[in-house]
Amino acid sequence: MLRVVKPKNARSKRALEAREPKEVEDPRTVIFVRGSHTGEVVGSVMKELMALKRPHAISFSKKNLVRPFEDATSLEFWAHKNDASIFVLGQSTKKRPNGLTIVRMFDGKLLDMCELGVDQFVSMDAFKTSKPQPGHKPMLHFASELFDTHPRFIQLKSLLMDLFNGEVIESIYLAGLEHVISVTVAPLPGQLASASGDQDSGSLPIVHVRGYGTKLLASGQRIPRVELVPMGPSLDLLLRRHQPADPELWKAAMRRPKLKKQDVEKGLGKKRKNLEVDEMGDLRGRVHVAKQDLGKLQTRKMKGLKVRAGEEEEEESESGGGGENDESNDTRPMKRKKEKGV
Repeated sequence: MLRVVKPKNARSKRALEAREPKEVEDPRTVIFVRGSHTGEVVGSVMKELMALKRPHAISFSKKNLVRPFEDATSLEFWAHKNDASIFVLGQSTKKRPNGLTIVRMFDGKLLDMCELGVDQFVSMDAFKTSKPQPGHKPMLHFASELFDTHPRFIQLKSLLMDLFNGEVIESIYLAGLEHVISVTVAPLPGQLASASGDQDSGSLPIVHVRGYGTKLLASGQRIPRVELVPMGPSLDLLLRRHQPADPELWKAAMRRPKLKKQDVEKGLGKKRKNLEVDEMGDLRGRVHVAKQDLGKLQTRKMKGLKVRAGEEEEEESESGGGGENDESNDTRPMKRKKEKGV
């Protein structure tokens, strides 16, 4: 059990307040941990992933005897000490060679984790292209229906999004989108028809992770033409062991704070009746009005609505005439002559 630290001065109090939950969370810090035996392949994969995650990455260069599926006490201690929420543990054994385990934490406790096996790996050094600058947020692309239907791939998608996701931004600078991480799955015919998670890990398809750099070319318009250039790293991953999240802890992790009144009015909060937000982000509403009697409606009197002299003669000729003494057809207002003073 972790002890509760009480601040002794204003500096330590500010440091503890910075670690408290926020409406918009800070970028997730990832700790890369080497196991008792890592191997050359797993060590290279961890270096490549850490290069994509910098500057929000911490590397433990020494070997550590950690078995997260048996005891996660060490991970919880490191998470609380370094204010980290994700671990990438590299371990290679005879039974499970080239293993890579992604562990996710919540409130200093183990939430869920998934073990992956590295089948093939191509480093970024093999591609003679420009590499992204540290701190740039990648674009993620998941191309398979299994990421929305199968529970194992839903968990993997959530873990990869938390692993590569960076700072929450409000606007996008086109030149700052330097690289794309594409995750694809080749479906196996007739083996993953059901969405139950009881299938053996050996029957699950291989997950292909590819890194691409963006190249902006002239298009003759304001928006440039974008091409993808292979940048690396290139990974083929096998799904192995996994541990789902506890329902109560997952419910607490997915809880959202109360939104402000401005956000609710913009349509970001609870949906209100007869209000919707269109594709452009504008709030539109529907108003129900009772039946009105337009005969009693008082309109504004304007000069432009009065009947002119020429129009009146045309109306009289069309209606069959009318004498000079016919006052019923005369709709012009009576003008009073001004009396001249004596």
